[in-house]
Amino acid sequence: PQIVLSVYGPDFFGHDVVRGYGAVHVPSVPGRHKRTIAMFVPESSSRLQQLTSWFTGRRPEFTDPKVVAQGEGREVARVRSQGFVTVSFNVM
Repeated sequence: PQIVLSVYGPDFFGHDVVRGYGAVHVPSVPGRHKRTIAMFVPESSSRLQQLTSWFTGRRPEFTDPKVVAQGEGREVARVRSQGFVTVSFNVM
């Protein structure tokens, strides 16, 4: 099993935009586990699209969380690293 994270936050104009996507496998061994998840965001493929998305407040997003979890088809997507999220698991 995996946990897929989609982090959203306000931009300069107050619109909710994606701040990062990430995924991590849930540990199957009992105990306390700490995982650091590298987050990334999709980018526009051209300068014109970047400028248009900045003015309209509509940034590129993945519509299906399976894209983040599986990684299939993601090799053609342009993404940018966007920090890290640390998650703690208590598995019984």
